[in-house]
Amino acid sequence: MEDCLFCRITRGEVGADIVEEKPHAIAFRDINPQAPVHVLVVPREHIPSVSDLGPEHCDVLADVFALIGDIAVSEGIAQRGYRVVLNIGEEAGQAVDHLHFHMLGGRFFSWPPG
Repeated sequence: MEDCLFCRITRGEVGADIVEEKPHAIAFRDINPQAPVHVLVVPREHIPSVSDLGPEHCDVLADVFALIGDIAVSEGIAQRGYRVVLNIGEEAGQAVDHLHFHMLGGRFFSWPPG
């Protein structure tokens, strides 16, 4: 999608602090971090929400979760613990209409969130 911020980041049209990349997904630091480690993991393909996922997206999801695991190790949060958040829709706090996962770590989190 041409005007989607995350699509523009994946194409290199908008700058971002890239953490790691895979063929079907990219990870970059959140510009408004809510934890010492706050990374967004985003499919390269424009997928608005989980309801738009199908069997054809297996490679996309494999890359997303491989990035999450790799980044947890490289950022030093794999053993201590981290949270992966997926907001779906406006009421849940999804601000960009492009499927993305928030990786948060480096501090204690409470439950329930928000």
